[in-house]
Amino acid sequence: MRRGLVPQLCVILFLLAGKMSAAAGPDLQSELAALRKVDARGEGHSAAIESWQQVAEAADADDLPTILAAMDGANPLAENWLRAAVDTIAERQVKRDGKLPVDKLEAFLAESEHNPRARRLAYEWIARVDPTAPDRIIPEMLDDPSLELRRDAVARLIDSAAKLAEAEKNDAAAAEYRQALESARDTDQVKAITEALGELDDPVDLAHQYGFLVDWMVLGPFDNHEGKGFDSIYPPEETIDLKGRYPGLEAAVAWTPHHTDDEYGAVDLNKAIGKHMGVAGYALAEFISDEARPIELRVGSENAVKVWLNGKLLTSAEAYHANSAIDQYIGRGELKAGKNLILVKVCQDEQTVDWAQNWTFQLRVCDELGAAVLSADRPEPKSADELKAAAEAKKAEAKEE
Repeated sequence: MRRGLVPQLCVILFLLAGKMSAAAGPDLQSELAALRKVDARGEGHSAAIESWQQVAEAADADDLPTILAAMDGANPLAENWLRAAVDTIAERQVKRDGKLPVDKLEAFLAESEHNPRARRLAYEWIARVDPTAPDRIIPEMLDDPSLELRRDAVARLIDSAAKLAEAEKNDAAAAEYRQALESARDTDQVKAITEALGELDDPVDLAHQYGFLVDWMVLGPFDNHEGKGFDSIYPPEETIDLKGRYPGLEAAVAWTPHHTDDEYGAVDLNKAIGKHMGVAGYALAEFISDEARPIELRVGSENAVKVWLNGKLLTSAEAYHANSAIDQYIGRGELKAGKNLILVKVCQDEQTVDWAQNWTFQLRVCDELGAAVLSADRPEPKSADELKAAAEAKKAEAKEE
């Protein structure tokens, strides 16, 4: 959506709200259906204006859960129209008597299958009229599908743990930080928690905690000059033969093992394959599952990337030098019982400036809530002594560089 579109929409809806006249109650479901049909190309826009006016004018606060539910599966633009209707109705009711149907809104909030943005909006209006809501509701959201609600719950737990640490109740503080770490998904919170645990002499094996894969077979480089390698089908995309040798960019290439000790599972292909520009490389990991189950493969990379699970393409992003982040791209698929193959293709372009030299990726396996799913043959997490030794080695390496 263009950045200017949301402010323009808000102005339109504000003006409409000021011009409303009394009308018979709308056929709410049909009006909501019209709002859901609006799209970014402008289709359905005129009908949406009329339907929004009907909904915001004639629906009352008891209809808020129904309107919120209409956000389920809606496109981002339709979500904005529906959110504006909720805000208009709720604001009008609060100005009238300071009350909202809190019980109905909490019942909607409790149904975690609803749209995360809709549930967050319900919570915000509950908290607007009920000052006890944050203390009653947020602590129960540590494992919620809504990452915004989950973030609030984690933040409260971090604050609680920090107070325990200040009181020198270190064991209790560490326990609460560990609990927060189980639910944290945002990088800033993860870093804050792990730093705090380090100060409490309780280091964390983050790669194990979050399910980052650290053992790979790598292959390359292949040609990606002028970006042609991203859609080119090189041998690993047709068949996996770990003993095979293939014509690469400059010479024959073969699979080689690579292990990363990075706490976030980052694989540096400049080190694993060699420093190159305008190239494509592959990384392959075996994953053993005790049962067939749905999972998500979440990948982060500054480079163009594709990810396959057992030969099926799950996610693809042809973006170069984007800011890398945990869970940047998400592919949803199914593990089969037994051995599974995860194949990653990472393409580097030909830019020569310093900030364009990174050729990296990270990948983790998790469930739909972001909890780690570990291969059945994965070793136990590193001990505290091993983690401390690794941290010291990393500091020494940084000084040498």
